[in-house]
Amino acid sequence: MAAPAATRLLAALALALATSSLAACSLSGPDDGGGASRTPGQPVAAFYGDSYTRGTGVSDPAFRWSTQVSKDRGWAEVNPSVDGLGYVINRDLLGDDLVDLIVAEDPDIVLVTMGLNDNFAMPGQASEIETAIRDDLDTFADELPDARLVVVEPFWYTDERPASVDTIIGWVRDAASDVGADYIPGASRWLEGHPEWIAADGIHPNDAGHTEIAERMDEELEKLRL
Repeated sequence: MAAPAATRLLAALALALATSSLAACSLSGPDDGGGASRTPGQPVAAFYGDSYTRGTGVSDPAFRWSTQVSKDRGWAEVNPSVDGLGYVINRDLLGDDLVDLIVAEDPDIVLVTMGLNDNFAMPGQASEIETAIRDDLDTFADELPDARLVVVEPFWYTDERPASVDTIIGWVRDAASDVGADYIPGASRWLEGHPEWIAADGIHPNDAGHTEIAERMDEELEKLRL
């Protein structure tokens, strides 16, 4: 990826964190990303991610891909995802760690979509990122042994890709395999070649982009019989 694009993303992420400190502290998404409102017997799905999963860029929370997927499947959604967050990057800014919050919800399904923002801590924090990926997936597997753990290839937002994207994808894929999680490949390219699916900020999916992600995710979840 060209340097100006990386600079633009870092600036946008910094602005998001600075201007949405309340959201980061409360770990809420565009609507209420905290505890799920559920009916008896309804499966609870928790989403562990960054702005792409939080829904930054949508015109209404209902258009967020995670919300579309949850509605289609009758899941109660728990989505504490935070803008600018990675397995390592910006993690020390959280008052409460998302992994702990998700474990406390005791969900039936956990979908992990983290990793995009960690590219901007590479290569300097490569070792820490690889370790954090394994630690997080180990925690989900150990603390939620009855939950279905689904790990998604980290999203990416431009057609140009730094080498770190594939490096982090490999770490995520290998860590998912080691804990016996389901793995969804290809997500880093789902929006590739379609600038019309990106919001005016040039970074986040718009309503059409989230619908595309939801449709692709539905196809993959069908293969996993979820």
